[in-house]
Amino acid sequence: MTVKQLRGIGLAGALVMTVGASQAQAQTSPPATTPIANPPGWAELVGTLGDLPARMLAKLTPEQRADPQIQQEVVRFALSALAHATLDALGQDGDHPVFMPAIGQVISIGQPNADTVYRTAKITPGGSYRLRGKRGSVRMARVAQVAPRPRDKVDANGMAVLGPPRIVFDINALQVDAQGNFDVIASPVRPAGYTGDWWQLQPDTNALMMRWVASDWGKEIDPTISIERVDGPIVRPRPPAALLEQRLRAMPGDITFSAMMFLDHVARLREQGVVNTLKVFDLALAGGLAGQFYYEGAYDLKPDEALIVEAKVPTKCAYHSVILTNELYETTDWYNNQSTLNDAQSRTDPDGILRVVISAKDPGVANWVDTSGYPTGVIQGRWTECDSQPVPTVRKVKVDQVARSLPSTTPRVTPEERERIIRDRRSALQQRPLW
Repeated sequence: MTVKQLRGIGLAGALVMTVGASQAQAQTSPPATTPIANPPGWAELVGTLGDLPARMLAKLTPEQRADPQIQQEVVRFALSALAHATLDALGQDGDHPVFMPAIGQVISIGQPNADTVYRTAKITPGGSYRLRGKRGSVRMARVAQVAPRPRDKVDANGMAVLGPPRIVFDINALQVDAQGNFDVIASPVRPAGYTGDWWQLQPDTNALMMRWVASDWGKEIDPTISIERVDGPIVRPRPPAALLEQRLRAMPGDITFSAMMFLDHVARLREQGVVNTLKVFDLALAGGLAGQFYYEGAYDLKPDEALIVEAKVPTKCAYHSVILTNELYETTDWYNNQSTLNDAQSRTDPDGILRVVISAKDPGVANWVDTSGYPTGVIQGRWTECDSQPVPTVRKVKVDQVARSLPSTTPRVTPEERERIIRDRRSALQQRPLW
């Protein structure tokens, strides 16, 4: 139909003719084909996600299940488990590895430590790898060997049992050049004729987990690191369909494991009566770092209440910290709140006692840990490479009684100083290479 003809019949007429032509064409078209099926493995992933929040809620108390706030926080936790597994499926390749973000502020499963950057690289058991980069100046920079995690064995804390402790490598112990660069080979057997730094990999190691810890976030320099396999093809071919499907099919198990493992940890502490008090937390079989001593306990506070946590600081200590988690064992948001303290951020009283106040309201003392809107949760602390491992005492007082309950020498801060401290910690954390 020409432009002149279209003008003659008008827009409405043209539309009627077009619809009619379409209907006629539809009547002569072949019948619809069989619906297209999703690729193998996708239905299993979707099925796992479909009722995951409900399965997670089933591990909580009836009161928590009925709480709309907790319900949505469970969904957030489920999304964290999904994100963790998705990053693994998309980015991890044992023959062409890279250290990828593991857990932290955004993916807060596994109760990450606020001072630690966690990254993981998958490797192929039996392969040889070269790691290089700049050492930086953080006090701890460790690379742990990881083997396939058994999902049917847990310890008394509900943590997965990983078996005997595995060798952990220390980046700070490596040789560096004048610019601070390191270069190390990691392999089952030392390469013939190689005289440089070497790390021996155990036969079943299928991943390397890097943890570097900084206390003074604005001053300590984080390491940089790369990893490559040196006994395989230098280029990466197109991943075959079977490998992609294998990764997809691994996701439901990985998601479920991450989402479910820690959910009832806080409830276990309450059942044991460890509320507003602290006990030893043994992670020796669950992947805890050698030389690191943990303590923890549930807390339960009203808005006008505070806990005073006190301990004699060890004479020799590489690092110590106190963090909070919520009821789902997610670390409380430490970017936007003073909800954690480490040895560089806290102040020890002249008598050698570290006194930390935990409350919802700022009591005006330097060593305040903010519950950040969570009236219940967990207090967890750690002493690393210290000559003693005290479990702190805990006493509950009213917030307005905190000042008179502490020595006059306990450092205080003004509201203006607190605001500056929180803004500075947020800036320093965002400038760390977390992603």
